[in-house]
Amino acid sequence: MNFKNTAPLALLSAFLMWLAWPPIPYTTPLLLVGLVPLLIALDKIILRKAEKTGKKVFLTAGLTFLVWNTASIYWVYNAISAVNNPVVSAFVSLIPFGLGALLMTFAFWLYYRLRSVTNTKIASAGLISFYVAMEYLHQSWDLAFPWMTLGNGLSGMHQLAQWYEYTGVYGGSVWILLSNILAFEAYKRFKTDAKGYLKLRPAMLWALVVILPIGLSLAKYYQYKEKVVPVNVVTVQPNIDPYQKFGSLSAADQLNILTHLSDSIAQPNTEYFIWPETAIPNYADEDRIRSNPDFNTVQQFLSKYKNGTVITGIESVKLYNDKQTVSAKQDPSGVYFDSFNTAMQVENSANVQFYHKSKLVPGVEKMPFPAALSILGPIFEGFGGSGGGWGWQDKPGVFYAYSGIGVAPVICYESLWGEWIGEAVKNGAQFIAIITNDGWWGNTSGKDQHLMYAQLRAIESRRYVVRSANTGISCFINQKGDVIEQAKWWTRTALKADINLNDELTLYVKTGDIIAKFLCITALLLALIIPYRKWIKKA
Repeated sequence: MNFKNTAPLALLSAFLMWLAWPPIPYTTPLLLVGLVPLLIALDKIILRKAEKTGKKVFLTAGLTFLVWNTASIYWVYNAISAVNNPVVSAFVSLIPFGLGALLMTFAFWLYYRLRSVTNTKIASAGLISFYVAMEYLHQSWDLAFPWMTLGNGLSGMHQLAQWYEYTGVYGGSVWILLSNILAFEAYKRFKTDAKGYLKLRPAMLWALVVILPIGLSLAKYYQYKEKVVPVNVVTVQPNIDPYQKFGSLSAADQLNILTHLSDSIAQPNTEYFIWPETAIPNYADEDRIRSNPDFNTVQQFLSKYKNGTVITGIESVKLYNDKQTVSAKQDPSGVYFDSFNTAMQVENSANVQFYHKSKLVPGVEKMPFPAALSILGPIFEGFGGSGGGWGWQDKPGVFYAYSGIGVAPVICYESLWGEWIGEAVKNGAQFIAIITNDGWWGNTSGKDQHLMYAQLRAIESRRYVVRSANTGISCFINQKGDVIEQAKWWTRTALKADINLNDELTLYVKTGDIIAKFLCITALLLALIIPYRKWIKKA
């Protein structure tokens, strides 16, 4: 089978998957059949049993996933090119464009290898296991970028993903893969001479696998009732250009914008003000925070709101006498320090709480495999001045107010990790506060995808999400994943709403990514069949 004969099918799959991917509306169901053309192409290659079959499988699958990934996350280039020349930006962009695609392709290549030594049913089980294992790897290693996890695609029609409260996004990945495999089997059966029920059986099975989860999800969506435990919350969108906020505008001026916007819509019983990531751009010594003028400005603002609490992004520093953490650096005077992308909670009291961003963006906030890739450090220094040197903490945090309310502080990129946020919910968080700065990508689909993925976190945990984005899109998301109010992109504004707290734990919060972990073990066992069968054959 000539590559140019299978390439159109590979490109058709790439187009269908892109068309189904957020933020394009109403096309989400295409995910359930989008990989069928690719499976048809691979089947033709495998059945022909020509030379270099494995290479052809790899190139064909690779074409689909490289085109789909690049078309869906093209905005990565926008962010990098804003602070680097086009050639360097194009080269560095190949890492996120190509790495996820490579892992997806490897899963399909393993499927081919397993199919060559077993039957199609085992190979299909292997495909699901291999693919989800690659997704889980891509959220767990130094180069973590789980943006294109298949289950995220259902954020385009979150009404279909209400069962994520049981499974999380990996349940969505399994469903999408299983649907594509069954649709492919139905297609093959229609091409045969089978008659009657035998011809229709695969299609009927596929329809059952598609309709039952959709029916369950819609039933849950329309029947779900929130317990009324209201808290008045204000979220602020100061709309300060992220490429200018670190130096062009003083911290005092930025605080003035934040407090003015907050005051403009707050009411006497407002309990929370949510300000965005790095809203206070000055490095603050955490151990001396109560003498910090920016902190004192925040407390002075809060004095007007008896029960008020501010959760804000801030750049912070901790000083040490010796090297206490892996990420600690040493200044010229010999003092060790860590700098953090931090969320800080301030109240009308001496109580101050900090949470250090833990899921750091590779390259921009934490250099992956530093011994090998440190040469790339200067490329990322334009993103908030970190140069890949932030510290982090090892566990999710929960902010507790004097009133007893628990909040999960989530900083930007961390909103992609459902299990991580679930840990905070398990530890007492009654709503989720996402603080972010989405202006790096410009007016592209990146900001919209980031918002839509947050809707899945609300469903998984059945918690309200309050989103404060520096340049957009700030919003309130209810426990069903509906965006009940949102700000416009690149607009200076503030929003307020009464949100409902929730103490109940979903099955997903209790079990986390157990599906992905189980399939990782399954993938390893199935992969071992490949060398074992070859060894048996030689023996």
